[in-house]
Amino acid sequence: MGLLAAILLFSSCAESGGSQRADAAGLPAAETQAPVEPEPAEEPVSLRILCAGDVMVHAPQLAAQRDGAGGYDFGNNFAYVKEYVSEADLALCNLETTLGGEPYTGYPTFSSPDSLADAIADAGFDAVFTSNNHMLDRGAAGLYRTLEVARAAGLAATGSRLSEEEPASVILRGAGIEVGLVAFTYESPRVGTSRTLNGIRIGDALRPLINSFGYEDLDGDLARVDEEIRRVREAGAKIVVCYFHWGDEYKSVQNSRQEYIASRAAISGADIIFASHPHVPQGMEYLSPAPGRSVPVFYSLGNFISNQRAETTGSLHTEQGLMAAVDLLFLQSSGEIVRTDAAVLPTWVDRYQSDGKNVYAIVPLTGDFENNPALLASGHADRARQALEYCRELFGEAALYSE
Repeated sequence: MGLLAAILLFSSCAESGGSQRADAAGLPAAETQAPVEPEPAEEPVSLRILCAGDVMVHAPQLAAQRDGAGGYDFGNNFAYVKEYVSEADLALCNLETTLGGEPYTGYPTFSSPDSLADAIADAGFDAVFTSNNHMLDRGAAGLYRTLEVARAAGLAATGSRLSEEEPASVILRGAGIEVGLVAFTYESPRVGTSRTLNGIRIGDALRPLINSFGYEDLDGDLARVDEEIRRVREAGAKIVVCYFHWGDEYKSVQNSRQEYIASRAAISGADIIFASHPHVPQGMEYLSPAPGRSVPVFYSLGNFISNQRAETTGSLHTEQGLMAAVDLLFLQSSGEIVRTDAAVLPTWVDRYQSDGKNVYAIVPLTGDFENNPALLASGHADRARQALEYCRELFGEAALYSE
């Protein structure tokens, strides 16, 4: 039989069923199918978001940060925390000063050199919050200039905007995930019908450009927070971080209004809540606004860098700050957060004399911190140790960051 005839015969048998094999009893054998491979389980994406507290520049700091060329250099302030900031997928902090240009001034109306923004960016921060009670210290011009200088340094800024055409909040990408940053500050009491920040009137033209809320109509103003959380979700944010500037200065325990605002933001869809303004650390807790949701709230991250010392404020706690690190496991397909872990890395601001002027350094209180070069130079290890012990009391050992 030729090859063509054999092919035709095989084809004919197959169509008529004649090609089926028989088992030992002469019956056709069952057809076999290849096993179906199960779909591989989706690997969750790991995302770390880190936030530090208030970055302030008082008058003594201005004098300390003068460089030899007649300018200002703030890089040494952040030298020892840079590695922790840079490890995060997104790193945030509160810019509690304006970049309003010369003359540079400290409290009570802050305006810091532009090089501060460069130092913050060089330390690894991705964004700054501009919504705080000092954002109008240099008026509308200072508010605009702060945004322009921060952006020129490569920092995203949220809490204020240059025009109503810009979004009131920003969305950044970290580990391939879109993260919305929503930031609001409390207002000082109204003067008549005028809203104010630190007693400075918020004009009608500025009101839409500032994310703020007043206590005279708290629920009404918080509706704007609710709407902003919804808006960033609709704009594509998979994770929403809220920052609030709130609370009572120098109080180590949050008040009931902070708790109420946090609860409402969590219900509206915030996944993480950071906050500052009291200038001292306050505690943290997890809120559960719905089954399966866990929202960490840090009520105050304290001062990241400032000249507020025990000698001037009467409180050691004003020298302390926190870097709050939140690790999320996130499923891209469903948008579900499957795990949330939060930890705090306590920091302490060392100030000491070298070559006739002050040196300021943020010291991370973890690992072998007592051998930090700043502490070795200053001899202030005992004071730093006191700061760490206080944070152990406030948060418990399990909540502290460990290397």
